[in-house]
Amino acid sequence: MSRLRRYLPIMQWLPGYGRDTLVNDLLAALIVTVLLIPQSLAYAMLAGLPAQVGLYASIAPLLVYAVFGTSRTLSVGPVAIIALMTATVAGQVAGQGDLAYQGVVLVLAMLSGLILVVMGIARLGLLANFLSHPVISGFMTASAIIIAASQLKHLLGIEASGHTLLDLTHGLISNLPNVHWRTLSLGAGTLLFLYAARRWLRSGLARLGIPDRPAKLLTKAAPILAVAVTVGLTWALQLNQQGVAVVGQVPASLPPIALPNMDLAVWRDLFVGALLISIVGFVESVSVGQTLAAKRRQRIDPDQELIGLGASNLAASVTGGMPVTGGFSRSVVNYDAGAETPAAGAFTAAGIALASLTLTPLIAYLPLATLAATIIVAVVTLIDLSAIRRTWAYSRNDFMAMLATILITLFYGVESGILAGVGLSLIIHLYRTSRPHTALVGRVPESEHFRNIERHRVEVDERLAILRIDESLYFANSRYLEDTVLELAANQPKLRHLVLACQAVNLVDASALDSLEAVNARLRDADVELHLSEVKGPVMDRLQNTAFLRNLSGEVYLSTFDAWYALHGARPAELSTPEVGKHAMPNRIIHHFSKS
Repeated sequence: MSRLRRYLPIMQWLPGYGRDTLVNDLLAALIVTVLLIPQSLAYAMLAGLPAQVGLYASIAPLLVYAVFGTSRTLSVGPVAIIALMTATVAGQVAGQGDLAYQGVVLVLAMLSGLILVVMGIARLGLLANFLSHPVISGFMTASAIIIAASQLKHLLGIEASGHTLLDLTHGLISNLPNVHWRTLSLGAGTLLFLYAARRWLRSGLARLGIPDRPAKLLTKAAPILAVAVTVGLTWALQLNQQGVAVVGQVPASLPPIALPNMDLAVWRDLFVGALLISIVGFVESVSVGQTLAAKRRQRIDPDQELIGLGASNLAASVTGGMPVTGGFSRSVVNYDAGAETPAAGAFTAAGIALASLTLTPLIAYLPLATLAATIIVAVVTLIDLSAIRRTWAYSRNDFMAMLATILITLFYGVESGILAGVGLSLIIHLYRTSRPHTALVGRVPESEHFRNIERHRVEVDERLAILRIDESLYFANSRYLEDTVLELAANQPKLRHLVLACQAVNLVDASALDSLEAVNARLRDADVELHLSEVKGPVMDRLQNTAFLRNLSGEVYLSTFDAWYALHGARPAELSTPEVGKHAMPNRIIHHFSKS
């Protein structure tokens, strides 16, 4: 039963579901439904799909996530970054507007769903940790710039295409003479209204005495007012007959049930893109979910989230949708509106389904410029210039990785950008751990503490060197450690004992073991004994199964202090403490492990 509860989180909250929770979830669902309708239409357009696809992708995935998801407030559906990646990946297999294009997107959703489910079953939620925050931030910033640039054509009423900033800029500049002024007026007015509402409406309502929570929700609902006004203007003035592009006729129907194309060649062509969409979607969703859960002292299970998101994408693929993930804006609104369980998402799905059946005649008059303005205002918040400044000030290596991700995404596309980001994250990790921080340490006078001799006034001994290793030892840094130790021995001709302080070492792999054996042999030839101190239990368990401890020229000590006293405690006259003087050693020796 516990295993079933793990894979079906709905069993954890449904038994205690009561009337008060139902009321709160229904209220949150009503608010999120109103917000989600224009967003869903806009992100479908961004992905190069008919508007109704965005509505379809906001129904079945929400129902499925309510069963398999672990976040109480995450709202699943189309989001800007995933929509852009969908357009890029699917556009490499079929052209937008082609009959095959929507089928390719369905395959992409199913493939992404399968990848996520397999990763969840294999408990690979930790893979999200391999994308560093600076790289993800850089990717989001660059993607937001591309998204905003791609929507300018709808604001201007001109044609422009491309998936990189250069292509989009060239298309926009080339077609500037063909700007449609009615479209520009409508789009620019909507853009200014949405920006002003986001920037000043909440504070203005507060000055009028409206409580903060309603003011926040009214601010979030500003796009609904923009949609209503522009739809009314278009219908009343017949702007669609004067060159203003609109959504057009949308079928009043529920999502169609059908399997995607099973052509293996298409699946093979989409696999890498689906993998990247899966990873980016998972990282974004888990980030949002964990942030909101922490505010209520709840928790989410990243491995189960993989299954929940995967199942949601599978549901989207068989109901005419598109790849989905947890969206930041709608999830925050869901949280602020008081949603208590994933049932709020299920109620939202019901609201979207009702809108798909009843509101499509109005949606037909919705200007594309309005949707473009909605997208631009939404993604501008993803452009985080302050993160770029902070990263530059804190870490040049992280900054270079972030900058490279931004530039590659802007000028080579989102797929290349995220691949570069993943590669750079791994390279930075390998680089840092391949050159582990080490420090020669000495004893803090009259204590059992040891600190870096270059930073503190400590006692040292020219016959004894204690080298603290601040990293696990594995294939990438084993040679570096070997070179560091041998260089140290060469620079101290009076050295007779070398202690490796291993309190930060959580792993010694086979390559590092070979290096330790080589170091032990080389030091023995130089008449220097090698000792270890503060070796952790799991590391010691593995070392005891090898010949290394039997051949070790020195000892393994419980603590660095024990090694310090044992190796020179009887020779106080040999201490070299020019800055702090000489101090007597306690008369005790404790060995941690026997080498036999």
